[in-house]
Amino acid sequence: MKARTAWQRHALRLLGLVLLCGLCLQLVFIARIALMNLVDPQSTPFQRSEAWRLLTEKGQIAWAQAWVPAERISPHLKRAVIASEDAGFFDHGGVDWEAIEKAWERNQKAEARAERLQARQPSREVTAKVVGGSTITQQLAKNLFLSGERTVLRKAQELVLTLALEALLPKERLLEIYLNNVEWGEGLFGAQAAARHYFRVDAARLSPWQAARLAVMLPAPKRFEKNPGSPYVMGRSATIAARMGDVVLP
Repeated sequence: MKARTAWQRHALRLLGLVLLCGLCLQLVFIARIALMNLVDPQSTPFQRSEAWRLLTEKGQIAWAQAWVPAERISPHLKRAVIASEDAGFFDHGGVDWEAIEKAWERNQKAEARAERLQARQPSREVTAKVVGGSTITQQLAKNLFLSGERTVLRKAQELVLTLALEALLPKERLLEIYLNNVEWGEGLFGAQAAARHYFRVDAARLSPWQAARLAVMLPAPKRFEKNPGSPYVMGRSATIAARMGDVVLP
């Protein structure tokens, strides 16, 4: 009985230590987010992992990124990205539960179709295309602090960080940080670098059509950069351009 009680005490101490470490980590995250009101984040875990991948695979780091303040980013690009990635950005509190529910339903249908195809063609490996319902704030939380792994614990941490970002930073600042750090191609990050790379103009001078084309690339920039003028990109750009007029910036 005594040995069992001692084991329980050790287990409780270990659990308490784990919880304390978890709390300290959240406080560190919160402090870093609060500091972003004053300091522009210069790199993210995703960017650093990409730099390491490029170095190990190609022996060099082909990198392009230049921070520009919000007023030097075309309002056309802001509208295009919101229209494409998160139409309710200025209205929700960081998580769009309706979009998540719709994405879950689409994924369930895609998985069912993949299973039917796999049954008919057992020699062929069929996978379902997974779509997400992440908001701009959720994407920012992941890019700024987390790895790309898909686990319940990481998603829970993403939710906490998303709520902290929304509580501590205004929407305009969230969008500014997002547009300066999001990936637009291999080793290509931020609106200024993307505008210079694809259109040879500064981010402030992007036209509505150019902005729409950049916004379309965001879900899969490495794939779309190989053929930025593809029929899909052009067709989707027209759709985004038509939606941009519905986006009202503060």
